[in-house]
Amino acid sequence: MNLARHDALIVVDVQNDFCPGGALPVPDGDAVIDVIQRIASRFEHILLTQDWHPPGHCSFASSYPGRKPGDAVKLACGEQRLWPDHCVQGTCGAELHPHLKLPQAELILRKGFRKEIDSYSAFFENDHTTPTGLVSYCRERNFQRMFFAGLAYDFCVGFSALDARTAGFEAVVIGDACRAIDVEGSVAAIESDFARHQVVLTDSSQFV
Repeated sequence: MNLARHDALIVVDVQNDFCPGGALPVPDGDAVIDVIQRIASRFEHILLTQDWHPPGHCSFASSYPGRKPGDAVKLACGEQRLWPDHCVQGTCGAELHPHLKLPQAELILRKGFRKEIDSYSAFFENDHTTPTGLVSYCRERNFQRMFFAGLAYDFCVGFSALDARTAGFEAVVIGDACRAIDVEGSVAAIESDFARHQVVLTDSSQFV
């Protein structure tokens, strides 16, 4: 695959809590690291995202007496799936995985720091209107095509790719550089959305 100076690799939420041994581990989540490291040198521009929740965040089951991870609650911004406490600001679990070594990354964007609303996407909060600032940043940098890798394929990676399309960027998901949670058909659902919104699926062999 030919890359241009207007392309950017966005590495989503490769953090300790989403890897084996973390508070919300994605199965085989740390396996994405070697793939990402292998292809990173092909990109002139790399951006990282980091889930960054305050204690008592609205996505934590522990914030609702009697609720457990996997339950859903109604919030002002819509239905919220509940998760274990994870990626709490300042904790080891919120840190980027130590084996992810991308010192050339130009931006680390923290998301999900508003206590009352979750943020799967790197571009918008889960109300789909509150911006993280990444759209404006990418437009000012004149990025045109976004490549996505990281965790989890069917949530933060997928939502980010879809929002990139909504914002007018081309979006490519590098499938083997992601891992999924796959709850209640979430992989099938996100891939249906990819097809509908012209998100391209590829794999790391295209960059070798």
